[in-house]
Amino acid sequence: MATGAVPASFTGLKTRDHRGLGLAKVSEFVKVSDLQRVKFRRTKIAVIRNSTNPGSETVELEPASEGSPLLVPRQKYCESIHKTIRRKTRTVMVGNVALGSEHPIRIQTMTTTDTKDVAATVEQVMRIADQGADIVRITVQGRKEADACFDIKNTLVQKNYNIPLVADIHFAPPVAMRVAECFDKIRVNPGNFADRRAQFEQLEYTDDDYQKELEHIEKVFSPLVEKCKEYGRAMRIGTNHGSLSDRIMSYYGDSPRGMVESAFEYARICRKLDFHNFVFSMKASNPVIMVQAYRLLVAEMNVLGWDYPLHLGVTEAGEGEDGRMKSAIGIGTLLMDGLGDTIRVSLTEAPEEEIDPCKRLANLGMRGAELQKGVAPFEEKHRRYFDFQRRSGQLPVQKEGEEVDYRGVLHRDGSVLMSVSLNQLKAPEQLYKVLAAKLIVGMPFKDLATVDSILVRELPPQDDKNARLALKRLIDISMGVITPLSEQLTKRLPNALALVTLKELLSGAHKLLPEGSRLAVSVRGDEPYEELEILKSTDATMILHYIPYSEEKTSRVHAARRLFEYLDKNSLNFPVIHHIEFPKQVHR
Repeated sequence: MATGAVPASFTGLKTRDHRGLGLAKVSEFVKVSDLQRVKFRRTKIAVIRNSTNPGSETVELEPASEGSPLLVPRQKYCESIHKTIRRKTRTVMVGNVALGSEHPIRIQTMTTTDTKDVAATVEQVMRIADQGADIVRITVQGRKEADACFDIKNTLVQKNYNIPLVADIHFAPPVAMRVAECFDKIRVNPGNFADRRAQFEQLEYTDDDYQKELEHIEKVFSPLVEKCKEYGRAMRIGTNHGSLSDRIMSYYGDSPRGMVESAFEYARICRKLDFHNFVFSMKASNPVIMVQAYRLLVAEMNVLGWDYPLHLGVTEAGEGEDGRMKSAIGIGTLLMDGLGDTIRVSLTEAPEEEIDPCKRLANLGMRGAELQKGVAPFEEKHRRYFDFQRRSGQLPVQKEGEEVDYRGVLHRDGSVLMSVSLNQLKAPEQLYKVLAAKLIVGMPFKDLATVDSILVRELPPQDDKNARLALKRLIDISMGVITPLSEQLTKRLPNALALVTLKELLSGAHKLLPEGSRLAVSVRGDEPYEELEILKSTDATMILHYIPYSEEKTSRVHAARRLFEYLDKNSLNFPVIHHIEFPKQVHR
């Protein structure tokens, strides 16, 4: 069954193929249930019209992807799909710090001390503030921690630290009421603030049962809303994918849709009480789920005309490179969509260590919006941004008469390519170890973790027998060796892949290579369509999507969208590798 939610004012429902859809009113919303199997892109779109005002906007829902049970608004989830334009929001005040689209993207982190240890918590907050954070969150589990919060706040003020403090609340409405008297912001988790701890049970609800649950939430939550209004506090309605209530999971599933609806239940209470000083968050440990949830949240807010700011974060991202990469994937994707007003990079390290990656991401988002980085406008029909599906590319196949096996130059589960310099070729055994190859009597062999292909910008000269032998041995174990066309023409390495640009393809320079030579094509994605047409007649082993680091106006994200749209439209299933190259002095 496909479900969707739209404002209750939209009461007239039609489908273009006249199939039945059920309507069930839930609070201020109408729940839309498709009683038939929904197919994608063929007269199967649900259209909800405001019958009281026929001239008003029509809300349309469509399956997130072909065969998907998730109905999503056709309304936009961001200001532009081809460039970064920051989403317009209202301003929310957290103490003396303003959040929203008219202000910088704010940076925050969370303490790791025992909140009852006032001295240790104060010291950590001061270190965090000195590193440049705008906001600090502190967990408040019970009454003792809430009492300590008053001492923490007073001590910081005495030391001239006025950084806003946020209380992180779970399962404890009385604690939230207490700490709202001293902290600047309260974070509530809709999954466990008024609901009991999830038992992961599948529950059956009648409409009356569900309404009673909503009335219970309103009874428990309303006093906190009134107190925040009285004291001028802010609030974050922060849904976590891993802590949805049994009620939400039974009704909407463990899904982005459930995350959004869980938050909206609390937001409607805030709005009913005329409290608007709040922000949303939709966190998950999986960046894909996190991105889906935020995009769905904004699309639904656009339908409703809501303009609340967003707090971005990936929960439990981890430590080191892995934690930073997961956060960059989730947070960075949304920032390039123009979404996000405050961010936290959640690492299993000291909170001070979170500030630097936070600043880098915030600067990325601010810079992208300031320059409106992107590409020329294009029509997008194939990307399904609410329901991710992995693109299927044609991996290399072996051709008759080829001397080496090219099937290993890419991997079906994700390929790893690495740049190799001439200096590294001077010590072959050390290079093999760097490439994670197994060594048996000094000879390399591929393992599960071995790099799939390498990029050699400059080939060794013909008389450097040892370096060229090292490359030959890598080719012999089905590792791709990719080198620029100019190098392959002047210092040919047998069975290497020639890296060619679109301009070189158009000029025919690649035809100087021996017949049957393998090609890797470097494509920016923002080239005129007339230049991209050459790809239709090119037998490329792979495409490297490459935007120079120094590029000021062109966004890698939007150029990739344009490229993939072109490939899908023309049924070109080349494997695509994202090629990112940093100057030596740039911190990675």
